Amino acid sequence: MFPTAAGPIIPTGILLPESVLSSSEFAILAAFVAINTVVYASLALANILPRIYPTDWVTNRNRRTETRSIYPDSQV
Repeated sequence: MFPTAAGPIIPTGILLPESVLSSSEFAILAAFVAINTVVYASLALANILPRIYPTDWVTNRNRRTETRSIYPDSQV
């Protein structure tokens, strides 16, 4: 520790003792948090990507039956 004008620097960041970090309960909690993070990240990614319609892969049909043009008599 190096003293400064405000006083000695105290190391911070170590909140739990090593016995807690190496316990099986902490490992279970860490695994739950990891799985939860992956699930929420995949749900967020699924909301960003465009919707996939599996029927588009099977059939090659046009979903729009009418033209939406300003010229309704034109070719579709």
